[in-house]
Amino acid sequence: MGLFDKLAKKFSNTTTVYVPIPGEVISLKDIADGVFSEGILGQGVGIKPKDGLVYAPFDGKVVQIADTKHAICIQNSAGVQLMIHVGLDTVNMQGNGFEQQVQLGDTVTGGQQIMTFSMDEIKKAGYPTTAVVVILNSNEYSSIEIIGDGEVTKADKLIQVS
Repeated sequence: MGLFDKLAKKFSNTTTVYVPIPGEVISLKDIADGVFSEGILGQGVGIKPKDGLVYAPFDGKVVQIADTKHAICIQNSAGVQLMIHVGLDTVNMQGNGFEQQVQLGDTVTGGQQIMTFSMDEIKKAGYPTTAVVVILNSNEYSSIEIIGDGEVTKADKLIQVS
């Protein structure tokens, strides 16, 4: 494979991100947190969750888990770094209501359950349950297309990254 073939392959890589949390897709702009709504952490979507289950959105490796268990980052072999952040301001819950099924460094398969959370505990603590799914390294890609819309399940395509 020549240099141009390698470059073409690198730039033609496309990653499909599947829905990590079943629910209703909303625009980042509609999230009541400027860090997310203004795209400071990257491009993506919000999801109003249907239940408290979180799935791996693609095959990859767990590269970060928040000490407070409310957020997890997964990176795939193409280098896409995706963060799933459950709830808004839920860092203040200090991990209460969140449970990880994976550990830092684990390899995950798309569709594998990786986390659970209690929507009731988040609501009792006074926080929105809205989850945020963002591509942390968005600036490294030429195209990030939101393809999920409305009510979605874990088998649905959510984002196309290329």
